[in-house]
Formats: sequence, structure tokens, C-alpha cells
Amino acid sequence: QVQLVESGGGLVQAGGSLRLSCTASGRTESRHAMGWYRQNPGTERQFVAAIDWTGRSTDYGDSVKGRFTISRDNAKNTVYLQMNSLKPEDTAVYYCAEYYSGSHYGPIDFWGQGTQVTVSS
Repeated sequence: QVQLVESGGGLVQAGGSLRLSCTASGRTESRHAMGWYRQNPGTERQFVAAIDWTGRSTDYGDSVKGRFTISRDNAKNTVYLQMNSLKPEDTAVYYCAEYYSGSHYGPIDFWGQGTQVTVSS
């Protein structure tokens, strides 16, 4: 059974940085795309970033492009989200996701529990 656990969230001032981590356990298979989504209360979940299983192909939501970087370390079963130049509108619960396929175009199989990121002005 796959479990995704996020960490690294917290409170940061506008302009600051945070690095989120998501570690997969319960399976050594790493041939899956991974992604990050975020959600505010009363809003729909928003795509943030995704990375294919090799780590060579990435995609970003327009609102974070140029500020956030997704990466992965398959040996550690971990995906990262480096968030720089944070803005108050980045405040959300951030969720890690594992896709069914090696690319991020198909369905998502598993979600993490989420980690809170709060950016103050």
C-alpha cells in the first residue's frame, strides 16, 4: 500500500522560501510521475507542478512558473518542491500526488495528507 507523506510546510514572510518534501513508502517502484497541488478553503484544488518518472520532464502552473522548482530523487523515493519568492496568494495546503503512469497526463492514484504553507505580508 502506497503512502505519501509531505513535510516542510510552515509560516514564512512574503519574499521568503520553503522547500517541501514528499516521501513515498510501501513500494519501491519509482516509475510514476509525481506532482504537487494546492488548495485553499472553499476553492478547488489547483495544479502547481509535476515531474515525470525520470525527472527529465517538468511542468508548472502559470502562477508559480519561474518561482517554484520540482525535483525528485528516486533513490530516496522523494519528490521536492522548492518555493522561492513566496507571495501571500501562495498560502494553501499543499498536496503531493502520485500519477498512475510515468507521465503526468493521466489519472492520479494516490494523494498525501497535505502540509500547510502560510505566507504573511
